Amino acid sequence: MRIAKDAWIFVLPLLVATLLLYFLHWLTASGVSLALTLFILYFFRDPEREIPADPLAVVSPADGRVMEVEPVNVGGASRVRIGIFLSVFDVHINRSPIAGRVTSVRYQKGKFEAAFKKSVSMENEQNRLTIAGRTAVVEVAQIAGLIARRIVCYKGEGDTVLRGERIGLIKFGSKTDCLLPPDAEVRVRVGEHVRGGASTIARLKGE
Repeated sequence: MRIAKDAWIFVLPLLVATLLLYFLHWLTASGVSLALTLFILYFFRDPEREIPADPLAVVSPADGRVMEVEPVNVGGASRVRIGIFLSVFDVHINRSPIAGRVTSVRYQKGKFEAAFKKSVSMENEQNRLTIAGRTAVVEVAQIAGLIARRIVCYKGEGDTVLRGERIGLIKFGSKTDCLLPPDAEVRVRVGEHVRGGASTIARLKGE
């Protein structure tokens, strides 16, 4: 299975520590180090996904459990927010919900509250990407959590993205919000588990 490149900064030192502890005959400590190495590899797994062909489909930007489906007001504009909580056992790669051009990337400092709290969408440290598609503008928020302290974004302003393309990741538990036009047809419910790039969470209005 493919492993995100961001894993190796953790994995290589752990592998060295595992081998060193083994050759020193500190077998228990070596076993703990090996278990941690394997968990890091598991956490940073990056599976391939079959992207829906429907050009109006909005795919999930993350793996996880849908926490919120609600209308919100953002900067005076009405939007629909779909909030997705990622546990440490979910794939943490973020993907673009639509095809289009990245018109804005904004980093916001903030708190590191537990990601399952609704307030984190406004208060926690986060990175927000605005993507202009053929028929609509969609925003993705990569939100840090209690354990997640490192947001990685692969894209910059002016970049083009495909639906389901990898756009970044959040390390060690987090939340991802997707902000949609108010007339989007939502296809998921609170409590449902979704898969980044593969699950259709909404459908946009056509031209």
